[in-house]
Amino acid sequence: MSKSSEHIDVSERRSAHNYHPLPVVIHEAHGAWVTDVEGRRYLDFLSGYSSLNFGHGNPKIIEAAQEQLKNLTLTSRAFYHDQFAAFCQGLGDLTGKDMVLPMNTGAEAVETAIKVARKWGYLVKGVARDQANIIVMEDNFHGRTTTIVSFSTDPDAHADFGPYTPGFKIVKYGSAEAVREAIDAHTVAVLVEPIQGEAGVLVPPDGYLTQIRELCTEHNVLMIADEIQSGLGRTGKTFACEHEGVVPDIYVLGKALGGGVVPVSAIAADQDVLGVIKPGQHGSTFGGNPLACAVANAVIEMLNTGEYQERAARLGELMHTRLGELIGNGVVTVRGRGLWAGVDIDPSLATGRAVSKALMDRGVLAKDTHGSTVRLAPPIVISEEDLLHAVDQLADAIASFR
Repeated sequence: MSKSSEHIDVSERRSAHNYHPLPVVIHEAHGAWVTDVEGRRYLDFLSGYSSLNFGHGNPKIIEAAQEQLKNLTLTSRAFYHDQFAAFCQGLGDLTGKDMVLPMNTGAEAVETAIKVARKWGYLVKGVARDQANIIVMEDNFHGRTTTIVSFSTDPDAHADFGPYTPGFKIVKYGSAEAVREAIDAHTVAVLVEPIQGEAGVLVPPDGYLTQIRELCTEHNVLMIADEIQSGLGRTGKTFACEHEGVVPDIYVLGKALGGGVVPVSAIAADQDVLGVIKPGQHGSTFGGNPLACAVANAVIEMLNTGEYQERAARLGELMHTRLGELIGNGVVTVRGRGLWAGVDIDPSLATGRAVSKALMDRGVLAKDTHGSTVRLAPPIVISEEDLLHAVDQLADAIASFR
């Protein structure tokens, strides 16, 4: 198969339709640019939903992966390996936590945090057996496992997958008062995205995370921050919680931790929380494998320089300034932080998908969500020139519908 149309035809016939991709077939990629099978080049403004914060084929990450591929890729956790200690120490130091528990995908990390919070609730807080509840937010996105979709308010993710897992209380995102009212004697955790990505890059009101932190401390409840999309440099800080000076009890990490090379996820917490897990109670054959740890170690080393956080903050300010100029010209609202934005298209003008396709025709790849929103998340390594070019193409794509 040499043509995009051939690849798309076979893919549509032979794969489950759990995604609705834009009609582009990518063959290779470097930095912020991707090339399709016909040789057309595009700027990647999605970055694998923040998995590619450091760009496609980042030389430092690729070098680490290639070196490890020559030596050792998998042992399972039945044995130690020589990349594991550095990973645990490095990620623990980056998060300021005592311990980490590695997995593979973001959803697995969220599931791990849920299990740890429940066990902590029973063994440490003293919640009555099987009575633990976790407070979650409307419009959340933490993955698509059966437990996670049980507390999703997105009909596509939730409908027809019951019976649903009990033990969750759903409250309004952005309202600390709603969290306060939901906490009871059986509450073990509050699970929150510092910025809701899938919902359209929703940034909560100033002080929201601080108030949640205070409530969790007051009521002896774990604050769990899902930083899978918002963390590791995306918002101009290592973690989005840092914008309010907040430190959660559990960090949930993934996506960019694998450098766009392998799936790597983890939770990080102090010993009094993660210490409740004993041998045989949780794990994964591939979780914390040598290849994953080697790649993640390179990512952690890059983040320790602060270079990427500073770059995301600086370029993010430029991007948001330019996007703000589109408000009233086919754009209703722009939200976000750092190199991350949700652009609400005037629904009377076009859908988010229609604008995304028009943008693709102009050499920029982005993705819609919730009908009228286009999400933008370019790699942090993008040049200023390419960043501004892409925003200009977005303006032109929107203008084409007027």
